[in-house]
Amino acid sequence: MGKVFNTTADCKPQLHYMVDIGGRLEEMKSLVAKGEYFTINRARQYGKTTALRALKKVLDKEYLVVSLDFQKMGDTKFRNENIFSIAFAKLFLRSIRGSGSEEILSDLIKNHSDSLELLELFEKLSDICAASLKPVVLMIDEVDSATNNQVFLDFLAQLRAYYIDRDVTPTFRSVILAGVYDVKNLKRKIGGGEVRKVNSPWNIAADFNVDMSFSVPDIFGMIAEYEKDYHTGMDVGYISSLVYEYTSGYPFLVSRLCQIMDERIAGNEGLPDKAAVRTKEGFLEAVKILLSEKNTLFETLVKKWQNIRN
Repeated sequence: MGKVFNTTADCKPQLHYMVDIGGRLEEMKSLVAKGEYFTINRARQYGKTTALRALKKVLDKEYLVVSLDFQKMGDTKFRNENIFSIAFAKLFLRSIRGSGSEEILSDLIKNHSDSLELLELFEKLSDICAASLKPVVLMIDEVDSATNNQVFLDFLAQLRAYYIDRDVTPTFRSVILAGVYDVKNLKRKIGGGEVRKVNSPWNIAADFNVDMSFSVPDIFGMIAEYEKDYHTGMDVGYISSLVYEYTSGYPFLVSRLCQIMDERIAGNEGLPDKAAVRTKEGFLEAVKILLSEKNTLFETLVKKWQNIRN
């Protein structure tokens, strides 16, 4: 079975038509090589998870990459310091299987199941960084899952403190946090009211200026691969320009338009096989379908707008 356009979860090069993000990965790798602490804040379905997973593969030869996803922890894991520390240690442990440092965390979890504090957790994380044969890179996806949570703020404070002292205390070579929201603007509840608090990591975080939107050449490369497989006769440059014009390069919208054209427009209008995707009429019909459908991006935007109005 051939490749398809994908708009759910991360994109995989062997399964999906996708933009070549090699240049973006090199930019991110250079930040890691400099030992930077940086955050990737982009809207939903903007390619953050795809980029992180691809970056891990790029870095694996030179670094021990600890890739975590805070969505896997759930709200209950942030109830207090002990529960969070145990949950984080277990998640971290699964990510470093085979590295030779598992025993450090295994013993910690076994001996402190009821009383593990963040200070003790970070001491052991430091031991792992010291014992590792390769520099350790920490990636956390969906980091903003922990909104309005004091334990998470305390975790960030510890992370910052160890990063600042990295010249004297073994710690992560680089830290990468990814999420929809800029976590320096997270709110925490104090005494029943909500107070904005700027979290401590943000005077050390490097600027992340990598453009993750899709340009016309990006879209051209993806559609050209599709055309090579199906020989529809489309003008790839023209269709790519149309896609960009109607989406401004928003990754989900680009992929969703292409997906609709392939799955719902191709073969219509009395044209054979997938030839309908080559016409402007077919493209505009795909736009009409996109604007009228319910999808996760539009539903999220509507909810956010309703929250703002209320």
